Amino acid sequence: MQTVIDYRGKTKYDVSTALAYKDRPARQQFAEMALLDQVFTLVAKSRRVLDLPCGGGRVSVHLARQGYQVSGADHSVAMLQIARQGLADNGLDCRLEEQDIEQLTYADGQFDTIVCFRLFHHFPTPSIRQKAVSELCRVAGSQVVLSYSSPFSASSFARRLRVLCGGRRSQKFTTPLGEVETYFRTQGFRLVKDIARSPFFHTLHLALFERVQ
Repeated sequence: MQTVIDYRGKTKYDVSTALAYKDRPARQQFAEMALLDQVFTLVAKSRRVLDLPCGGGRVSVHLARQGYQVSGADHSVAMLQIARQGLADNGLDCRLEEQDIEQLTYADGQFDTIVCFRLFHHFPTPSIRQKAVSELCRVAGSQVVLSYSSPFSASSFARRLRVLCGGRRSQKFTTPLGEVETYFRTQGFRLVKDIARSPFFHTLHLALFERVQ
């Protein structure tokens, strides 16, 4: 039997925290969806896309509006309830289900493209990161779009400085691109494109990996 480790980013989204998270500030929402659009210029509209984790459904809604065949999954039942309502409010019908990224029940290559947005920075250890990437690559037919937090930014530096000054340690874990590439390389994927939301300022990056034929 596989050992699955719980961590704060995996277990914290009950009803109250899910509701607090679902509405992102307008400026952040615009910037993050613009980042997603830049990467998705390399993803064909005919693609079957899995949004994992779908959270409150903002990525699912954004991509479904553009014509992608979107399915969504999340470990949080509360998040799934919010996503279902958001999709219904937008007149969209996307399949949503509960899934654990460390042991997905999908078949190999079930989706053409998987987008994993704003989850990777919650993984506290390399073993969890590798396990998650291996599952994403197993289920992806050809592409994985992954966001991660870079340690090489003003925001990351400020967090490290705060800890050195006795402040609380952040629960957001940064990962160099080279480390992320290694996880994908072991699964037979290569980096196609890496984009920063705001180079040298924000930690958020979005990278597209594709299966090496």
